[in-house]
Order: sequence, then structure tokens, then C-alpha cells
Amino acid sequence: MQAVQFHEVGGPEVLQYGEVEQPTPAAGQVRLRVAASAYNAADNGMRAGFLPIPIQLPHIPGYDVSGTVDAIAEGVTGLTVGDAVIAFLPMDRDGGAAESVVAPAEAVVAAPTSIPLADAAALPSVALTAWQALFDDGRLTAGQRLLVVGAGGVVGKYAVQLAKRAGAHVIATASPRSADAVRAAGADQVIDHTDVDLLDALDGQVDVLLNLAPIEPEQFAADVAAVRDGGVVVSTTAFMATPGDESRGVRAATVFVLPNRERLTELVALVDAGALTVEVTRRIPLADLPALHAEGAAGRIVGKVIVLP
Repeated sequence: MQAVQFHEVGGPEVLQYGEVEQPTPAAGQVRLRVAASAYNAADNGMRAGFLPIPIQLPHIPGYDVSGTVDAIAEGVTGLTVGDAVIAFLPMDRDGGAAESVVAPAEAVVAAPTSIPLADAAALPSVALTAWQALFDDGRLTAGQRLLVVGAGGVVGKYAVQLAKRAGAHVIATASPRSADAVRAAGADQVIDHTDVDLLDALDGQVDVLLNLAPIEPEQFAADVAAVRDGGVVVSTTAFMATPGDESRGVRAATVFVLPNRERLTELVALVDAGALTVEVTRRIPLADLPALHAEGAAGRIVGKVIVLP
């Protein structure tokens, strides 16, 4: 089968497109005929060697995947050859940037039926990140005020949609390029972070601050003033500490997304109910993945990109 893999960590040039052996599922696993994998910034970090996730080389990236079950090993129940599925694959194992991939059965759920199967690869890890940030770490509830910093990114738009559905008042920062999309996702107020000071633009403190942007640590620490006493600051930027304020009881939490089959099934149901929109901005062939990694390394990727085998 055709795949993209790297034998050593380094720049995008270490990625190689070519023929590799098709994997065989072990007990408790299924094999998927890949419809698409999704590019994530963490794929770039693992390839470059600065993200501390232990991988075995050579490694095939792409831990978000959609596809069709085409082989089932012993010990697997509830799945049938031909099922259309999505999965958030273990990040330390080979991913879906290939024509086939094996997946633990417990990572696989039925794909949404209301969108193309390939596009469904854009859902798993980013939607789970948004959910876990808001409700597991942020403990957001109806009636609370949420501030999303960096809402124009892929996780941000899921976060806005999920928070509005939960009954929160959502304030979001976004650039002029993404402001309309953030409003369409349901934000009650959109602040142009390129034009105004965040603290000056707020009309009061918030219960939860969710940071999704690579802001300077000093700015992040200053933004904690936006959170009420007893509130919480949540961040997905694991490369820097999440600030809180113990003197005011402001809790700090950093999100490390975890697989959750039950939650992913709920997110699929929201997509099919029309309550959650899956956005795909580009679709590229597998052979172009090294060039996409080069774009990612240069910070030029906008929106969600899926990779078609």
C-alpha cells in the first residue's frame, strides 16, 4: 500500500511517500480502508521531534482518520466489515496517512451519515479537545460567561458551537479573517484581537477563559484578570504553563486530549442532528502531505486540511 512515513525526526523533508507493507490487525483491532486522514499541528511536532510523544520509527502520521472496516481480528464485537467509521488513533502508533491503518476497536465509532465520509476525518481529536476543555477541565455550565481566545482556529469553532449549545454566553477573539465564521458558529461577541486590547473590550469578567492561541506568556498572565474570583483558565498550549491566580481562587488547567469513545459517539450524533458543523477547508492527495507539513512548519495553514489516499 502507499503511505507517508518518516524514519528519523527532522524537517518536512524526512517525510517519504512510497510503498509499505499493509498492516494486519492483531487481537482487539480492526483494519480500516482509509477514506481520509486529517492533518494536525501535533503531527508536525512529532515529526520534528519536539513534541514528547514516544513513537516508534519509522512512523506514519495522521491520528485522526475516517474509513471503512475491511478486516476484523479476534476479540472484536459490534463492528462488521464494510462499516463506515471514524477514529482518534493512539498517537504513539502508526496513523492514517496511508491507504490502510489498524485501529484498536475501542477507538472506532460509527461515522456521521450527514457528511461525506472523508470529511468526517476532521472531527475526532479537535472536537474532543473542545469538549474536554470546556466541560471536563473548564466545568462550563449553562448561564456562565466564556471567553475563547483564538476562536478562529479549528478547535475554537467547535468550542463556540458546543458552548452555545450548553447555554453559555460566548465571547471570542478572532482576526478579521475569521470573525464572520466565529459569529456564524454562535459567538455572542467577537473581539478583534488585532485592533483592541482584550481587557478593555470586555464588558465584565468571565467564568471560564479558554486559550487556544500561541500568545506570549506575559500576555496570557495578564489576561487572567478577565476571570472572576473562583473561575478557571483552560489552555491547549501545552508548550507553556497555564496561569491561574491562587489569591483569587482562579484555577488553571492544561488540556491533553484523551480518546473517549462514548463522547466521540455523542459528537457524531450532534453532527447528524445539525447541531455541530464539521469544517474542511482543503483536501489534498496523500503524495502532497510532505508539502503540507512544510506549510505547517512555516505557520501558513488555515483551517482544517484532510488527506485523501
